[in-house]
Amino acid sequence: MTGRSTVENKFVPIDGLEIRYIEEGVGQPVILLHGASLGSSADVFRRNMTALANEGFHAIAFDSPGFGLSGVPEDSSPRYRTAAILKFMDAMHIHKASLVGHSQSGGPAVQIALKYPERVRNLIVLGTGSLLPPADDSMKEPGAARTQPAEPKAADLKEPTFEDTKNQLVWNLFHTDLATDEELQARHALSTGKNFEAFVARTAYGEQNRAKNPEVPLWQRLIEVRAPMRMMFGRQDRSWAFKRAMKLKEVYPQIDLVILEDCKHMVPWDAADEWIRLALPVLRA
Repeated sequence: MTGRSTVENKFVPIDGLEIRYIEEGVGQPVILLHGASLGSSADVFRRNMTALANEGFHAIAFDSPGFGLSGVPEDSSPRYRTAAILKFMDAMHIHKASLVGHSQSGGPAVQIALKYPERVRNLIVLGTGSLLPPADDSMKEPGAARTQPAEPKAADLKEPTFEDTKNQLVWNLFHTDLATDEELQARHALSTGKNFEAFVARTAYGEQNRAKNPEVPLWQRLIEVRAPMRMMFGRQDRSWAFKRAMKLKEVYPQIDLVILEDCKHMVPWDAADEWIRLALPVLRA
């Protein structure tokens, strides 16, 4: 599988915060957006960046505010995190880019593509369960469940131990050998201290601001995205993602959707080479 890139950390100011990013290659910009799990950061994409650079792209991954080595914002809302994507593009003098959204970042990437189509060249969605139809009872027969243990409420959260970090990462990997001591040490370092406090603040915000379901769920608006888009999900991903993805394809057969074999939620790791191979036709569109 593709090896881990060793590119250097760089920083750019946004809203008075220092935002850390890593980059590799030259050419059409591809902005890689990490998920929202505790410990997530631009490093999720380190093993993908050289491959993109070798294909003639400028691969850029950044730590969203409140994650990784970036500063922590006062605003813990998902809306701010979405806005930060465009602010990062502006700070990097990028008017239009390809967006790759992993996990919870797939939703914001789609929202930007819908609201600001002039900023999005094309779009790759990796393992974003919130962009799938909800599960129904027929998906939940014994042996089909892929759910993750429920997260505790903000008031009950405790800073993770190294073992907690390991269990969380291994749960989301099909190729569990990728959870090396080096990877675990790096992820655990980004799961404690200010990053843990930011995670608690985001969790509390979500509990206190439970938005009513929109009149039209975002998954039902996917067919409105004008930019070329490909969605990819691991067959073994959690929360019945495979069956929900098949339901999405049944409802909207025109959606470009691919199932990745031997792959759980960490698509950039489990399918490091495969997702890029499948993304290239879209990124070049």
